[in-house]
Amino acid sequence: MLDLKERIACRVARELKSGDVVNLGVGLPVKVAQYLPDGVDVTFESENGFLGIATGSAVTDPHPDLLDAGGQYSAIRPGASFFDSAESFGLIRGSHIDITVLGAMQVDAEGNLANWAVPGKLVVGMGGAMDLVVGARRVIIAMLHTNRGAPKIMRQCTLPLTAVGVVDTIVTEMGVIRVTRDGLELTERFADYSVEQIQAATEAPLNIGTNLKVLETL
Repeated sequence: MLDLKERIACRVARELKSGDVVNLGVGLPVKVAQYLPDGVDVTFESENGFLGIATGSAVTDPHPDLLDAGGQYSAIRPGASFFDSAESFGLIRGSHIDITVLGAMQVDAEGNLANWAVPGKLVVGMGGAMDLVVGARRVIIAMLHTNRGAPKIMRQCTLPLTAVGVVDTIVTEMGVIRVTRDGLELTERFADYSVEQIQAATEAPLNIGTNLKVLETL
């Protein structure tokens, strides 16, 4: 059985399709590269200047001079390209990234995202997250459902926002939640969590999809 973070990464990988240009955030999201389904061919972009990077635990032969945006040793695939930061953020801000996958401290019922600062703690900067979530065509949040038992999916974010109304999908160890005009909709749950357990761990009210899917425990 996969641990909870690996479970999340594996489920997120199923959201990707061949031809997508995808940016993976540091930490848990980078694990997504390891779980691409057979036959799915995506191009990973790293905001420090790579298009066609091999990243995360999927890298079998890392190059000592190639680091991804999270500082991990990486490699490149045939046909990859290198460019400077200005070109990289031109791609991002120009909406040429199909999907960005990143973590969050909080997400709320309106798709608002808080993932960069906790009041009173040292802040190293927002990084590229602000640009990525606004520029990407689709934003997927990959995160644990709670923080030491405290909900992270809120009625309204209480932490400083990264961006407003940008989140499309939330994937946690409990299930898959879509952000809709009518609020948050639980569309899939893992078999080891009931609807009642998921709602109890979620501050925001959840609409239950009419075709709620039960996922096997990965």
